[in-house]
Amino acid sequence: MVEIRFHGRGGQGAVVASNILAAACFLEGRYVQAFPAFGVERRGAPVEAYIRIDHQKIHLRTNVYTPDHVVVLDPTLIEVVDVTRGLKPGATLLLNTDKSPDAFPRFASFRVATVDASRIALRHRLGSRTHPIVNTAILGAFARATGLVSVDAVCEAIREEVPSHHEANIAAAREAYDSVVLPEAPAEAAP
Repeated sequence: MVEIRFHGRGGQGAVVASNILAAACFLEGRYVQAFPAFGVERRGAPVEAYIRIDHQKIHLRTNVYTPDHVVVLDPTLIEVVDVTRGLKPGATLLLNTDKSPDAFPRFASFRVATVDASRIALRHRLGSRTHPIVNTAILGAFARATGLVSVDAVCEAIREEVPSHHEANIAAAREAYDSVVLPEAPAEAAP
C-alpha cells in the first residue's frame, strides 16, 4: 500500500487534488481511498488530505501517519507545519516553489522535487493572481516525480473530477509534468 499526504491551505485545492489523484489511480485499476483532515475550516487555514493506493481492497480506516510521499501546495507551510512528520526516509517530498531541490538542505533525508505550480497555475489562469489554484499542476509534477501514476490518467481524472476549465487544468498538469525539478541521481561509484 502507498500512502500520501497533501499539505495546503484552505481554498488551494488540496482536498480536490487528493480526489483527482485517487480517481487517476482508480482509472489505472487500483483500489483507492481519499479523505481530508480539517482544523479550522476557513480559507487560508492549513489543511491536510490523505490518499491510500493499493492493488487490493483497503480496509484501514485511520489517518496516514507514515506517508510514502508528501505534497506541499503552499511553500509557506514548511515554516509553520512539520510537513515531514512521519515521512519515511528516502520518501518523495514534492514542494510548490520556484527554488531547486538543493535549496532545502534540511530535507536531505528525503527525495525532494520542486515545481513552480503557482507560476504555472497563473499562466493558465487557474484561480486569481493572489490565490492561484495549484492542485492540477502539482498532480502533473507528482506523476513525474513518483512514477506512481501516468500523467495521462491524471489528465483523464481532471476531465472527470474538475467541474470547469478542463483544458486549462490539463495544460497546467502537463506543463508541471515537464517542469518538475527532480533530485539528481547519485553518481555511481567508479570501479
